[in-house]
Amino acid sequence: MTVTRPISGSRWNALYLLSAVVMIFMTLAVAVQPLFLRNVLGVSFESAGTSNATVLVVTELLDLVLVGYLGVLSDRFGRVPFLVAGFLVSAIGAFLAPFSAAIGVLLGVGGIAIYYLARIIMSLGNCAIWPQLSMLAGDFTDYDNRARHMANMAFMMAFGATLVYAILMQIPQHAGVIAVMLLTGVVALIGAWLGKRYLIDIAPRQAEAGIPWKRIGRTLRKRREMRLAFASAFFARSDMVFIGLFLMMWFIYFADLVGMDQEAAAAHAGGVIGLAAFVVLASIPFWGLIIERFGRVLAISLGMALSGAGLCILGLVVNPFEWQALVPVALVAVGQAGCLVAPQVLAIDLSPKEIRGSVLGAFNVIGGIGIIVFVQVGGFLFDRIGPHAPFILNGIGNLAIMVYGLLVYRASTNPREARREHDGDDLEAVVGSKAFDGPGLV
Repeated sequence: MTVTRPISGSRWNALYLLSAVVMIFMTLAVAVQPLFLRNVLGVSFESAGTSNATVLVVTELLDLVLVGYLGVLSDRFGRVPFLVAGFLVSAIGAFLAPFSAAIGVLLGVGGIAIYYLARIIMSLGNCAIWPQLSMLAGDFTDYDNRARHMANMAFMMAFGATLVYAILMQIPQHAGVIAVMLLTGVVALIGAWLGKRYLIDIAPRQAEAGIPWKRIGRTLRKRREMRLAFASAFFARSDMVFIGLFLMMWFIYFADLVGMDQEAAAAHAGGVIGLAAFVVLASIPFWGLIIERFGRVLAISLGMALSGAGLCILGLVVNPFEWQALVPVALVAVGQAGCLVAPQVLAIDLSPKEIRGSVLGAFNVIGGIGIIVFVQVGGFLFDRIGPHAPFILNGIGNLAIMVYGLLVYRASTNPREARREHDGDDLEAVVGSKAFDGPGLV
């Protein structure tokens, strides 16, 4: 897409800053959850995996109902109104969550039920925020500069996650968990103000009501690269959730075995996960160069290979407090940096601009389904087999997508296979879009 109106530096800076803000909000809500459930709501070790996973699964299920349709609506009414509303809704849930126990006693329904409700509200707000940021980035860019700008956004997202684990998750041992949870509401309000003040909509509006199922289906059917992007979203979206949730749980519930209290263990885990976020932060600029130099498909394959290998190695660790655990965590982080950028860039490249929100809505729905499947199964494995099992599960899945990505790349570099795959398409338009990585079409 060629942007017809210049995008000012202040708007780009706002988009970058909002990328950090939304990641601070989302990461902080997940990171503080195991500590809140353990120390405030009294969830035991025996049910920790299932309880923590169920919170995320319930919120993701409700997200699936909205995230796809919000993408469709954003094609008709714009991205910014939904983004601002999402931050405001998230703030309501964030201010409700710390008082779950007291409200549960007052209403006689239990604190865990109220916490579930608060997290659901926060999640419903989230599903109107981060997809709109990606859509705005797609609207503001074209093929040649998209990887660079989206890498910058991913850099800021990683910066936000690093800030959470390196600094904000050190607060509970000094000021308590409630103070940190209230901070998430403040962050959401800041995001609403930034979006309203600095962002604009420039995408062409879709006049037709309803979901363009046929066009989305045709894009998936005709573009093997789009199928790879969707498959990557399904498998990779849950990886950093695994690191943020299951690794944090592993530290908190392993603390008794090493003679450490839960707050100190959470701070230690925050440092380890903060290191992972820092590695993501440091490696994202290199992934932007890799995507531009070697293409989207190879970047996805490489990211999946590194992340999958790291997760499998992490599954072999016995004591998470040992320094050896840092190596696979760093490996996962490097791979995730690529998986954070390349699939989304590829999906935007191949999305018709007038239904970009609808296509990315479907892309995010697939990612949400992946989180539901892997987090729920991972929680069950955490309880029944051990803390290592969820990581091995995701690692094997990522390695399978690596193999699929290499097959897609091989087919894309074969002119005959590429023509057969896109028989009936306007090949000149396909070539001109630079959507493919292989020399067979470019």
